[in-house]
Amino acid sequence: MPRSTTTSGLPSGWLARCYLLRAADGVAGTTVMYAVPLIILTTTGSVALTGLAFLLEWLPRLLTMVGAGPLVDRRRPERVFAYVCALRTLAAVATGTALLLADGGAASAVVLSFGVLSGMLTEVSFLAVESLGAQASRHASERAHRVQAVLVGIDQSALLAGPLLGGLLLLAGPTVLLTALAALSLFAAVGACGLPSTLRSADSLPKRPSTPWAGLLIGCQVIASRPALGWLVASMTTCGLISGVLHVSAPITLTADFEFSTATAGTVWSIATVPSLLAIAAAHRVIDRLGLWATGLTGAAALSVAALTAALATSALVYGIALAVLLSGEGVLSVVLRTARARLIPPAVFASTLAVTLLMILAPFPLAGALVAALPPSRIPTLVLTCALLQMAVTAVGFRGLWHHRSAYTDIKTSTNRAWSAKTQLRDAA
Repeated sequence: MPRSTTTSGLPSGWLARCYLLRAADGVAGTTVMYAVPLIILTTTGSVALTGLAFLLEWLPRLLTMVGAGPLVDRRRPERVFAYVCALRTLAAVATGTALLLADGGAASAVVLSFGVLSGMLTEVSFLAVESLGAQASRHASERAHRVQAVLVGIDQSALLAGPLLGGLLLLAGPTVLLTALAALSLFAAVGACGLPSTLRSADSLPKRPSTPWAGLLIGCQVIASRPALGWLVASMTTCGLISGVLHVSAPITLTADFEFSTATAGTVWSIATVPSLLAIAAAHRVIDRLGLWATGLTGAAALSVAALTAALATSALVYGIALAVLLSGEGVLSVVLRTARARLIPPAVFASTLAVTLLMILAPFPLAGALVAALPPSRIPTLVLTCALLQMAVTAVGFRGLWHHRSAYTDIKTSTNRAWSAKTQLRDAA
């Protein structure tokens, strides 16, 4: 992990506390994402209901982003974060209590409802804590990428720790897991309540009521008015498509083509995630030496080569190495994306614009699932190859555009001035 970064203008210990809150929220969110389908499977034994739980958990997440962005912009992120974590605590306690009293269909309905609610709350808390991270990046100035490297590392670590924690606690029973989840959420809520308010001054907040659709419009306007942000999001969207296809198809490929067991297939993916943590930890040093553009291009190239290799792999070893390289490239790109995003998006409408960028980047994941579901396993390598070639083409064009507009995200003073000069216009649009 990168060492602590000095952020002038922030209270002492503020950044460390944000890191801690992000870790607690990240582990809680990934534990829910992993555990809810497993709780359904444990309590009902139904594979169909398990798939339904996954679907019901993710669809509301995407819809929630539309309204969550304006909410975080209009209310201080630390306040929204505290409220959301408190609600998740109450929901976990209520669900655990209901599981003790109910059984059968009633228990399944309770857990499904908890999955939907917790998924929505997780997206709101992510937007809030990401807004805090963007503020820290702006204060860190030239070292913003160091802050983002730590944040991405925390998120990746949570992706590893969440399923592990969920699996271990579920062995003791669903109620024990929900109790631990409630404790994590309560810790995050209490920690956020004592966090000093630093993100907005009163006159920087939108003064008119902002509906979810107004926030969506503002986010689209920001992206359209900043070509560098548009090229960055377009590149990340196609990277998200190939990543989503491999996320969905990897278990199928490992079990159908390489005759792995389901448990072993999951282990291969977890092992492939470990090198990405090392790549993220090293990303800030590479950015120090090469800059954002060259580092992003390197990550995108690594992702492209890995995707092509995965499509043509003839052994499990080559396929596993390709997954590890792909996840590493994806991690480096995340550091670059978040650093540039913090510089390009006006602070007053950061969450609204972030919500739109996340919708664009995450939209390919449901599409990837639909494509994989529609094809037989024998056609999956062709699908991966097609998506990899598409990603290479769009990324090449996107990074050419990013090169022409590099001053927008590499010149700290210029990007900050542009952000604040657009603030009044965007506030009026709200």
